[in-house]
Amino acid sequence: MSSAKIAINGTSATNGTNGTAKEMNGADLKKLKNANPPKVYIGSPQKEFNPSSNDSLDGNHCTYELIESVAQFLLDRVSIRPKIGIICGSGMDGTTGCLADALTDSTSFPYETIPYFPTPTVPGHMGRLVFGYLGDVPVMCMQGRFHYYEGYPLWKCAMPVRVMKLVGVTHLLASNAAGGLNDKYRVGDIMIIKDHINLLGFAGNNPLMGPNDERFGPRFPAINRAYDVNVRRMAKQVATEMDINNITHEGVYSVVGGPSFETIAEIRMLGALGVDAVGMSTVHEVITARHCGMTSFAFSLITNKSVTDYESYEEPNHEEVIDMGKQREPVLKEFITRLVKKIEDDRDE
Repeated sequence: MSSAKIAINGTSATNGTNGTAKEMNGADLKKLKNANPPKVYIGSPQKEFNPSSNDSLDGNHCTYELIESVAQFLLDRVSIRPKIGIICGSGMDGTTGCLADALTDSTSFPYETIPYFPTPTVPGHMGRLVFGYLGDVPVMCMQGRFHYYEGYPLWKCAMPVRVMKLVGVTHLLASNAAGGLNDKYRVGDIMIIKDHINLLGFAGNNPLMGPNDERFGPRFPAINRAYDVNVRRMAKQVATEMDINNITHEGVYSVVGGPSFETIAEIRMLGALGVDAVGMSTVHEVITARHCGMTSFAFSLITNKSVTDYESYEEPNHEEVIDMGKQREPVLKEFITRLVKKIEDDRDE
């Protein structure tokens, strides 16, 4: 199989400096932005994945060589070698003020310029892969993810995680927007995920279905310790340091297929099973990361309370998800930045 090639037409320049902040007027800021724009690669339309070609196995799986070609495409175009990969959830990856915008010396790749990459179709998911420094830690950040309800198979939704692995990432940090089931949770709270219930998996849908390549991981990976206890401990320390223990919890997340929100009967069933928050992502990414031997951590931003009363006229909607993500952006940026620093320091010890 030959690796995909894409012509790159853009120019590059660094986009930031590390140092003390200096107050500037609008004209100065515009001048600085024009002088140091972020590097953005603009390429020809990507090569689409063809399930009938030799790039796949039985039409439902990406080969190791294909993922390797995508990783090499990225490595050939950036000097940064990140060990931490971040996936930004709904409402946390918009066009302004998001975590990806906080990266310095960044290079971004619109998904449509990356070979074989899907493209997001959901409002609130911008669609860029960004390499840069969060503080002084090199990271790669997915500004927009892919969902099963968009029509993508789960293996393709989780494919970027395998790309991260072959780029050299060892730690995956994933965030999501979720509906709160636990009565103690309030809109705007943060839930550190300690475990999950994979309802899609119960229905026979798993990102690891299809032929297994041992170069990624074993045929039957253990998932009982999917959410790393040490990183969860660090996250709790960060919450204490930020004085946000009152809005931070630890609980069980469940994934559903979507895109429709859950019925009252479904929410009551999930609550009876011990679920604290429910959403439409993350689990297949974490399963793929664990299959690859990556350390995984995830948290939910509680963007709405799940409706459990038949007399209620409330209806969950995507707009409230986006709005709450924007409101919590400053807190989440600091939370992730501090956690990334702790992980990096722990790696160096």
